[in-house]
Amino acid sequence: MSDSTPESTPSGGAGPAAEIAAGYAFDGPALELGALLWGGSCLPEHRIRIPLAMLNRHGLVAGATGTGKTKTLQLIAEQLSAQGVPVFLADIKGDVSGVSAPGAPNDRIAARAAEVGQEWRPAGCPAEFYALGGVGSGIPVRASVTSFGPVLLSKVLQLNQTQEQSLGLVFHYADAKGLELVDLKDLRAVVAFLVSDRGKAELKGIGGLSTVTAGVILRALTAFEQEGAAEFFGEPEFDTGELLRTAPDGRGLVSVLELPAVQDRPQLFSTFLMWLLADLFHDLPEVGDVDRPKLVFFFDEAHLLFDGASKAFLQSIVQTVRLIRSKGVGIFFVTQTPKDVPGDVLAQLGNRVQHALRAFTPDDAKALRATVRTFPVSAYDLEEVLTGLGTGEAVVTVLSEKGAPTPVAATRLGAPRSLMGPVDPAALDRAVKGSPSYARYAEAVDRESAYEKISAEQAAAEAAALAAAQAAEAEKQAARAGKEAARAGKRAGPAARSTPEEPPSVVEQVVRSGIFTSLARSVGTQLGREISRSIFGTARRRR
Repeated sequence: MSDSTPESTPSGGAGPAAEIAAGYAFDGPALELGALLWGGSCLPEHRIRIPLAMLNRHGLVAGATGTGKTKTLQLIAEQLSAQGVPVFLADIKGDVSGVSAPGAPNDRIAARAAEVGQEWRPAGCPAEFYALGGVGSGIPVRASVTSFGPVLLSKVLQLNQTQEQSLGLVFHYADAKGLELVDLKDLRAVVAFLVSDRGKAELKGIGGLSTVTAGVILRALTAFEQEGAAEFFGEPEFDTGELLRTAPDGRGLVSVLELPAVQDRPQLFSTFLMWLLADLFHDLPEVGDVDRPKLVFFFDEAHLLFDGASKAFLQSIVQTVRLIRSKGVGIFFVTQTPKDVPGDVLAQLGNRVQHALRAFTPDDAKALRATVRTFPVSAYDLEEVLTGLGTGEAVVTVLSEKGAPTPVAATRLGAPRSLMGPVDPAALDRAVKGSPSYARYAEAVDRESAYEKISAEQAAAEAAALAAAQAAEAEKQAARAGKEAARAGKRAGPAARSTPEEPPSVVEQVVRSGIFTSLARSVGTQLGREISRSIFGTARRRR
């Protein structure tokens, strides 16, 4: 860091540093971030920490590219694991897998540890590796379309508000009829049915689904599938309870979602991360304030979640972030500037680690001033400090054990004990396939769902139509035979006449048939228990 911190204040040079450090002297368990920077010097005797009990109050890790955000995540994650708290990390660039392996000592690590007064020893964390749909190295993570819900799906399909509302009607119909939408072909089948001659009446009472809107949704689904997205939807669906596990030795499991293979689909993976959070929110009980979180979830590249988000989507995010704290889950959003996060969400983030910002352009300067305004009043000139921070340094403020913001502290961060970089691909592959969870999720299953039911109903309808045509033809032939018999009776005289038994009508024949019985249990009837949904539009499930 440059000499941008003040040498002294009216109360004296040592006084402010000691006052800042006193704000981080917690009684309970805490995570060590590093040492205070003051007057251009690193003061290892003044420790900057985060109370463990406050990590469910959410947080923000921000800073320009290359300023050390990933290493900060690693530093926090490995200490949480050591305290028995499970962690979720999204590995977008492929450089977080090293959290599972002991770090490699070198001169730079030794120098950093000496500067901040850190007793550095190499240590890896127990880790599990996942991949969306099995694309890349990891245990496959899939979600059913029903569980994903219309709000999140509209986000990844990039539908407008009207189209999102129409997709919501499609889900409403499927939910009410107990039609599970397991994969994308199920959704396509239901959309197509609801604009068909047989299905149009099903939504008539609640506005209906226009052919034009259905066409847009179907085209979006087709394009989505052509991008390879079909692999991410289906069964077996990932049980988010897997993220809450601890290792046999009591350490928290670090779940790493490997995303390098899908990093070119940011809308998809960022929305999937939100689904994981929403699903956890549904299943976890209320616990209130706890001594340690049940899970800390790091949401990397958070700006992708909010780009192009609809009003309903943003409202759902705000509500989830606000309420999931009481279920023992902490969320850290990771991005470049606080401006990337909407104000209503930013207001929920009590713990802040702000790495360096650059002010090369007028827009950069504006973002810098906006960032400074999000911090409490401090003893630093924050505009100057934030542009002068070096790699692995940050401005920190967290919530104290009483829930009050701590003084703003420029901090030189400690070095992670785990490997700062990716593990060997062969080792990663062995870890994935050696996991007990791999066999559970490895193979996709395509069971009977909406597509098969609607296809069966279509086949039954076609069979019924064929039977009706055949019955009509038989009725015509019977009528001709009856007329012939009548004429013959007239010729034979009254005594020879008899009243032939009238053949059943075509309606009676179809109603009595097994085909009609099957058709009576059509898509328009109740096929199962209605599916209920959460505040985020995702389906509620019983484990």
